[in-house]
Amino acid sequence: MIFLYLFYTFFIIGLFGFGGGYGMLSLIQGEVVHHWHWMTTSEFTDIVAISQMTPGPIGINSATYCGYTAIHNAGYSMPMSVLGSLTATFALVLPSLILMILISKMFMRYMNHPTVQSVFTGLRPAVVGLLAAAALLLMTPENFSTPTQNPWQFWISCFLFVATFVGTKFMKINPIRMICYAGVAGLLLLY
Repeated sequence: MIFLYLFYTFFIIGLFGFGGGYGMLSLIQGEVVHHWHWMTTSEFTDIVAISQMTPGPIGINSATYCGYTAIHNAGYSMPMSVLGSLTATFALVLPSLILMILISKMFMRYMNHPTVQSVFTGLRPAVVGLLAAAALLLMTPENFSTPTQNPWQFWISCFLFVATFVGTKFMKINPIRMICYAGVAGLLLLY
């Protein structure tokens, strides 16, 4: 039964997850952590970190890891967990595959039509909002700690956040390098 819920959940996320993988992160977290309780916020944060460091789109990587973790946390064996990761990944990709096949010819014909342009103009702010929601949902005590609980970890986490933002936005440092730098800094400063 969990496989049906897993398929349905990731199919809906794939259907309404505008803005690519980062836009889907808040939807995925809302479903797998808060709605279904298949994993904790800390586990989801680890999944996002791993998904960003592995090759491929972050939405698909997150679905793969979430599917595996959800089935594993439900007490199933490793082969069943692998089937869970395949189920979640396939369900996430399926709506895009179907929609792209159906609308590809029509889109090329009508892409310059004012109505189509208006739809895209309306979708842009929604995509930005989903990306901002994904960033804000990851700013939790599990990731940053709190000034009262562990001030050292909190301030180091805030510094790494600001340094990474400044490095990628203004100094144009490659994001992969910034991930490596932040990982090394985290190892040296937090442990």
